[in-house]
Amino acid sequence: MVPRLRPNSRERCWTRRGPEDDGGGVGKELTTSRYDRAGNFHVGAVDFAGCTALERGLAQNGSLDAKTCAVMDFVVRPIGFVRSPFREKAEAPRQAVAEGAEGVEGRIEMLVEHEHALDDLDGFNRIWVLFWFHEAKGGPRSKVLPPRSDRKRGVFATRSPHRPNPIGMSAVRLERVEGLVLHVRDLDLIDGTPVIDLKPYIPYADAFPDAASGWVGASGASGASRATDPRPSWRVTFTEHADAQLAWLATQGLAVDLRTRIADALALGPQPHPYRRIKKTDDGELLLAVKEWRARFTVDLAASTIAVDSLRSGFRPRELAKANDPALEVHRAFVALFG
Repeated sequence: MVPRLRPNSRERCWTRRGPEDDGGGVGKELTTSRYDRAGNFHVGAVDFAGCTALERGLAQNGSLDAKTCAVMDFVVRPIGFVRSPFREKAEAPRQAVAEGAEGVEGRIEMLVEHEHALDDLDGFNRIWVLFWFHEAKGGPRSKVLPPRSDRKRGVFATRSPHRPNPIGMSAVRLERVEGLVLHVRDLDLIDGTPVIDLKPYIPYADAFPDAASGWVGASGASGASRATDPRPSWRVTFTEHADAQLAWLATQGLAVDLRTRIADALALGPQPHPYRRIKKTDDGELLLAVKEWRARFTVDLAASTIAVDSLRSGFRPRELAKANDPALEVHRAFVALFG
C-alpha cells in the first residue's frame, strides 16, 4: 500500500541488494519539492510511485531494468509568471472560455533568458499556457469532487489541481508581444502563477468540436466551429431586497464583487456542494458562502431559475460584538441596516 504523501512531497524509490534482501528490495524516502536559489523548481519523481508488488516483481524478473526503479530528479524551471486581476483561487473562472474569463486582460512576464525564444509567437491568435498549480493544497488525490459533479471522479478525468504532478494548461488569446511581456486575454489564472511552457494553439491539430465530453456532458454539435458548454447554466435572479443589500455593499469598498461571484457559483446549479460552498441547513434553507458573506436562495426547478432572496453576515453575533476588530465594521453596519 502506497503511504499517503505530505503536501508538496514526492516519494522516492530505489532498489538495493543486501544480506537481508536477496532480491530487488525496495526502500522509500520522502523528499520535498522546492525552489533552489537559481529559481529552479525541483520535483522528486519516479517511474514506479510507491513501487507496487507487480513493479517489484517485474524488476526482479528482469523484465524491466532494476535501475528504472531508481530516483529520477526532474527540474521544472519557470519561464515566466502570470500577472492577473485574480488574486485568489475562488475568483478565477473555471476555464479560459468560461463566463468571467472571456475578455479578461492579463500579462505573462517572461524571464530575460527567453527573449529570443519568443520570436514568431506573435503570429498566433491563441497560445497554450502550461503552468504549475502552485497553490494546490493537500497533495495529490486519486478521486476528487469537481464543481460540476455530484459525485467524486478519477482525477485524470477532471481538471483538478490535485494531481500527481500539478500541471495545468490554458488556451488564452494572445493580443501582442512587447519584449518580454505577453499581453493576453481570456485569462483564468491567478496572479503569480508560474508558467512552465508556452505552445502555439493550432486549430487543425488542437480543435475537436465533435469530441465526446465524458461525464461533463454531450459532445459538441457536428460541424461547429467552437464547441459550446455542455452543461446548461441556471438563470440566477436577485430579489429587490437582495439588490438593495448588494448595492449598499458595493459602496463599502469590498475586495470582492459579491454579485458576480454569487451569480457565477449558482449558475452551475443549486445542489449542495462543498467545493462551491453550497449547503442546506437543518431548517431547509439553501445557503451559498462567498468569503465572509452568506446568500440565501430558493430554486424553481421547472424554470431552471435560482432566486437570491437575501444576504447576511457570516459572523455570529458574539463575533460581531468584538470592538477591537475594525475588519468587522462593515458587517456591524450591515446588520444594523438590514437586520
